[in-house]
Amino acid sequence: MSALSDGELRTAHLVASVLLGYPDDTLYGGRRVLAGSVAALPAGEVRTRLAAFLDHVEATPPTELAAHYVATFDLKRRCCPYLTYYAYGDTRKRGGALLRFKHAFAAAGFELADGELPDHLAVVCELLARGAVREARRLLIEHRAGLELLRTALRSEDSPYADVVAAVLATLPAASLRDQEAALRLATQGPPAEEVGLEPYAVMEASR
Repeated sequence: MSALSDGELRTAHLVASVLLGYPDDTLYGGRRVLAGSVAALPAGEVRTRLAAFLDHVEATPPTELAAHYVATFDLKRRCCPYLTYYAYGDTRKRGGALLRFKHAFAAAGFELADGELPDHLAVVCELLARGAVREARRLLIEHRAGLELLRTALRSEDSPYADVVAAVLATLPAASLRDQEAALRLATQGPPAEEVGLEPYAVMEASR
């Protein structure tokens, strides 16, 4: 389990929320502040992983990173950043899972931007960073198998975003045997396949 204090945990997730969003001026304009925040974290996997991604940002033109982000998260189904996708796919059950996220956000007084889904990993990290540590950690732990699968998929794509997801996972308790079995099952079987045409996922309809 992570040895980070609550303040350090919130800092790590705030950085991760920015890094996992579309790489725009928020990232490139604030990268030195982000790097300073990461450097202030205790030595360990969280700091190492986040620092590695920020090093990549420094060495990569914005247009190149933006193209990689779109090609990875928008066009590859197995690299989906929406946590409920892994457990429920595009099935009717997914709507109920999204409601759990929405209720957690509402309870924390967190208002989502128009069109923003609450299960995007960057948004859940922001929820934790804003102080809803218990609620956000619960959601992340509940969907740990999907997070593990996302990290594995990003590694197989040789994507630097694997480091950011690994950093988020490093802030959670160690995976239980049940978590490991669930991740293996997802890797073998994939998400449920019942299609219901959820609009935000139309971009990922084609098989990758």
